[in-house]
Amino acid sequence: MTQPAAAPRSRLPWGFAGVALVALVIQVGGWRDALLYERAALASGEWWRLWTGHLVHFGWPHFVADAGLLVILGWLVERPQPGMARLSLLVGPAVISLALYYLDPGMTRYGGLSAYNLGLLLYYAGHGWRRNWTDWFWPAVLLIYVGELVFEITAGHGTGGGMIKFDDATIRVATSAHLAGIACGLVMLGIDWRLNPRQPAGLTPGSEK
Repeated sequence: MTQPAAAPRSRLPWGFAGVALVALVIQVGGWRDALLYERAALASGEWWRLWTGHLVHFGWPHFVADAGLLVILGWLVERPQPGMARLSLLVGPAVISLALYYLDPGMTRYGGLSAYNLGLLLYYAGHGWRRNWTDWFWPAVLLIYVGELVFEITAGHGTGGGMIKFDDATIRVATSAHLAGIACGLVMLGIDWRLNPRQPAGLTPGSEK
């Protein structure tokens, strides 16, 4: 007698969806002041802000853009590379915050998932390009990525959130945080390529392990 086929595993990125849910609870609960990355609070020992600052957003448009992209990237990355993806959720935000604390002392406040998202996007695009160096799609993703950073540093820097309207007029695009996110994405790629010198499976939409 043949055995029934096993049910396919869920593709829902539970780790990333959980982070987005926590960010939603924070947004609804109005706990920004207690959880935001604040340089003075970190100096006084409130170390949890290294992580929780990334879960705080300056208004609903900011939250929707960041949390939505987080879940989409998680959908693409968490199943084929669950170990690296979940480790990055734990380590990446703290590394970005520490980079801000030690390398950008002028930034007194920071909130949002955009820097982490950009690092994960770089990780995803880098793996895709590695699978096929002649595929135009991945260089196009990276080119858009670079263009966005150039816009921030030049015309867009200091003008708020670009197309995203913040609910605090004093908030500006955090280019230094985004650069720290780039560094995280490159380190993730370097670790994966070091551990897997041959082309790894996965990291393309619909791929299976």
